[in-house]
Amino acid sequence: MNAKPFITATLIGSMLLASTAFAAGGPRNGDGGGRSADTASSGDLTTIEVSDLQFMREEEKLARDVYLTMDQYWGDRTQVFAQIALSEESHTSTVDYLLNKFGVEDPVVNDTIGVFTNEELQALFDELVAKGKNSFVDGLFVGGLIEEKDMRDILAAINQTDERAIILAYSNLLDGSKSHLNAFVKVIEAQGLTYEAQVLDPEEVELILHDESQIED
Repeated sequence: MNAKPFITATLIGSMLLASTAFAAGGPRNGDGGGRSADTASSGDLTTIEVSDLQFMREEEKLARDVYLTMDQYWGDRTQVFAQIALSEESHTSTVDYLLNKFGVEDPVVNDTIGVFTNEELQALFDELVAKGKNSFVDGLFVGGLIEEKDMRDILAAINQTDERAIILAYSNLLDGSKSHLNAFVKVIEAQGLTYEAQVLDPEEVELILHDESQIED
């Protein structure tokens, strides 16, 4: 196993701090209180919206955790895992902010890398890490799979809510996943390989990879 790059060590050290900041409901208002005046209630959301938020919180954590783990193995070959892990930390914190805004219970009761409340995501983490540590290329394709799955799940969640704040946050996560997929594909192609869709339709992936309007998150 390779020595942990500085960027990964920095992220691991900051995870608890970031989680604490967002758990307070974002920036504090002028009276020193915790949540802002526009804090909503979980009663404002449907059961599906609540479930999606909780799933998305851990799915973004899964991406962060897998990439941090892959960086342990392949960090001497590329910075892509460490760099995207930083972005995923921001993503999972964004969803955490929404959980606090709407008063939804946070499923991340233990922010340790590789620990999940959702059994499906726990099994997926174990499966992806086992595959990704086999080779550098396997690790890159695991990254592509995660980003494609994220996009599929985010799009489904967007279609099941009419809350403006949630739609905006999900849209930002979607843009991030598009950029991340492009980043992984570039490294894969640099190995002389061709990337093929793993979760989304090939036509969708082709459009994403050739979308020149994307902005790095």
